[in-house]
Amino acid sequence: MGEDNATVALLKRVPLFSELSPDELERISRVAVPRSYPRGVRVFHEGDHSDACYIVRSGDLRVTREHPDGRAIALATLGPGDIFGELAMLDGEARSASVEALSDSELLALPAGDVRALLRGSAEITVKLVIALTRRLRESNERIARQSFQTVPSRVAGVLSQLIAEEASSLEGRGDGVTVRMTQADLAQLAGTSRESVSRFLAVLDRAGVVRVGRGRVTVLEPRRLRGYIF
Repeated sequence: MGEDNATVALLKRVPLFSELSPDELERISRVAVPRSYPRGVRVFHEGDHSDACYIVRSGDLRVTREHPDGRAIALATLGPGDIFGELAMLDGEARSASVEALSDSELLALPAGDVRALLRGSAEITVKLVIALTRRLRESNERIARQSFQTVPSRVAGVLSQLIAEEASSLEGRGDGVTVRMTQADLAQLAGTSRESVSRFLAVLDRAGVVRVGRGRVTVLEPRRLRGYIF
């Protein structure tokens, strides 16, 4: 019973399931399957036709896409409570990105067939998931609209702030900072700008003591000041 309660509590944290009642969450939890992935192992690869959805119970994972020249671009990092693979679960299309465990990770897998069976049997759950997905689409549209009016520094600062969001609250007042392990080319990809523009802005932040730039990483020393560059 304790494990069941923990699964329901985890599902309740996931925005996709935010509209569901405790009873509906419990029904979803019945089809959830625990999965373990050691550090360095990929949960799935870009282009795969697997269609399970995953929720992070513990650990850290990285979402990447690969360029034709073989370079891997980091799109996001995932931690406890995050969900991924939900689009393939619902539409059956190939995976649009790869997900790799950065540390030993515990996940909950929601098999697509089981979830679709639940949706076919419950119009109420289906409608609530549609509402949650619509909300996410609106948020994505708003973010894209904001980015179209943002300057390069604002976009880069926004990407860095998003990458450290979970750790930033515990970082205030400490001097060690939080490190984003990502190349400047990766940051440029996420911010929709050039590597040269990212390099120039990071140099400004470094001189101001907001970040410390290293090879393949950026350590944010003062997240509050970093957020001041976002407008």
